[in-house]
Amino acid sequence: MAISYPLTLPTNIGMSSIELRAVNTTAVSVSPFTYKQQIYSYDGEKWEADITLPPMNRDDAESWVSFLMSLRGKSGSFLLYDPSAKNIRGTATSVVVSGTTGQSSISVVMTGTLKAGDYIQLGSASDATLHKVLQDQSGDGTLEIWPKLRKDRSSVTAVIVNASGVFRLASNETSWSVNDASFFGISFGATEVIL
Repeated sequence: MAISYPLTLPTNIGMSSIELRAVNTTAVSVSPFTYKQQIYSYDGEKWEADITLPPMNRDDAESWVSFLMSLRGKSGSFLLYDPSAKNIRGTATSVVVSGTTGQSSISVVMTGTLKAGDYIQLGSASDATLHKVLQDQSGDGTLEIWPKLRKDRSSVTAVIVNASGVFRLASNETSWSVNDASFFGISFGATEVIL
């Protein structure tokens, strides 16, 4: 059976830690004489992550090692989510969004609420993008999200449970360690896929 991307994470062992980073493209120019600053904000916004798995025996580790090697370095992609935020904190049961490329304020039609910090997923499979809600939102209106929309979205139903985005490995090298008790150590970096 051929490997089809994006892959889903193995479920036999969960992550022991994940560091998620929201990266913005902003430049600052400082006058060497007055120290006045000029800020240049660009459209670039992306997710990055560092994932560490708990020590595990070979039977459990090989699922993860095979998963990582199946990505063939930066070539393949996988769906990644924040394991501490599988569910929203708000009460929304239905969230439908619309907006155009580059917008961070998008139109939302929903029942219930979304709380600042909730994640939503727009699209699915290789089209999935992960967004964080920046302000509490109750009912229909304007939803503030990060990162900005990567493409036009028209009446798209947002995924609010296990919201994921498409990522790739940050390195072409896959590595793992084995200690004298035959426990495997696995950690890897990832960056969001932006097309």
